[in-house]
Amino acid sequence: MNNPMLLKSTTRHIRIFAGEIDRDGDLVPSQQVLTLDVDPDNEFNWNEDALQKIYRKFDELVEASSGEDLTDYNLRRVGSDLEHYLRSLLQLGEVSYNLSARVTNYSMGVPQVAIDDKQ
Repeated sequence: MNNPMLLKSTTRHIRIFAGEIDRDGDLVPSQQVLTLDVDPDNEFNWNEDALQKIYRKFDELVEASSGEDLTDYNLRRVGSDLEHYLRSLLQLGEVSYNLSARVTNYSMGVPQVAIDDKQ
């Protein structure tokens, strides 16, 4: 039995696997299906609109690379681009750090704090 190697891209907040989850919850390698795991450590507070923006950007990036071979490099490029896109959502205030997260890391930059200039 031939077991294909699982291609993946893992950044701190975006994980992409060339595979799909089967009925038993196991990840099965696939050359046709990509599985996206956004913010696996729950470092951010999400609303449905921001999450849908990530999924749409993912679809857009995958579509832009259609026709190319599915390689570690191409998958990492999509993951990196999504990580940068997530940073832009944070900077725009569309997502925020989850201060109740297991670890508060500020890996995407220190949060902006409003300054009260009426002192």
